[in-house]
Amino acid sequence: MPNIWFEAKVPDEFRPRFEDVACGIAPGEQVAADPFYRLEEAHGVMAGGRVYDGAAMDRAPRLLIIARTGVGYDKVDVEAATARNIAVANAPDAPTVSTAEQAVTLMMTVARNIKRVTNELDRMLASGAGKNLWGEYVALELDQKQLGLVGLGRIGGHVSGIARAIGMKVAAYDPYISAERFRQLGVEKVDSLAELLGGSDFVSLHLPLNDETFQLMNAERFAQMKAGAVFINVSRGGHVDETALAAALDRGHLFGAGLDVTDIEPPTADNPLLGRDNVVITPHVASATVAGKRRLVLHALEQVLQVLRGERPPHLINPEAWDAVRARWEAGL
Repeated sequence: MPNIWFEAKVPDEFRPRFEDVACGIAPGEQVAADPFYRLEEAHGVMAGGRVYDGAAMDRAPRLLIIARTGVGYDKVDVEAATARNIAVANAPDAPTVSTAEQAVTLMMTVARNIKRVTNELDRMLASGAGKNLWGEYVALELDQKQLGLVGLGRIGGHVSGIARAIGMKVAAYDPYISAERFRQLGVEKVDSLAELLGGSDFVSLHLPLNDETFQLMNAERFAQMKAGAVFINVSRGGHVDETALAAALDRGHLFGAGLDVTDIEPPTADNPLLGRDNVVITPHVASATVAGKRRLVLHALEQVLQVLRGERPPHLINPEAWDAVRARWEAGL
């Protein structure tokens, strides 16, 4: 039987879905010494947070597919996989709802200054000194404010629906999305990133990380944002020059920021965005709802099983490799 390699222990609820056609392998206790323990036996990989480069792939000569349990695939060297006739797939539909809800949660948390006011309450209670928290409280409303989405794919589109339902105006910059999708979602199409940043009260990123989008939000871009705006990022930490974001917050240009991702994860103690009352950081957990975790595993696992049956998976990142992958499958695992 072929082997499916998992990065961690395989939850019991998923075993019945594959054990009639494949064996499950997990690194187990050897993970500290070798994070790719027993990868040599793999025909399919369930890829989570580890980096899969050419050297890792060379350890698994029978490998047919690497399936990401998520949308992003920046930790998989797709070119190296294609050169080795290995399919790469992702699970783009799995985290849509949970990640979109996290973006809106961060937006509301920052806008209502929840972190600052709860910290002030804690300090007041600890000191025993009374304080007029109601009078000093400063918060923003979202109704009739403009949300600017950088990227209008699955997650950005879902965010737009939630935002419009609570009374926000939604605009987006995404040169890769059709005008028809903008119309279907009721989102205003903006032709430049600078225009979107300058006209939005809230800005939320929803785009892949690549050479084009690396540190897309830098000092110039933060300066283009509307004074007093809120910045949200649930995509990838690499989209943001964190020093530039900290500087924009320091000079009071931005009201605050909500981040589910940082450039180094988890953030190191010297990250300039830590310890701020107007910055809320969650540790890349946007997709980690009970339902979201299950979808991520199931959507990736189904594609691994499809390849092991000789079937083309629906979310191939490198479709140009499929004929060679299929030929390898036909030749025998």
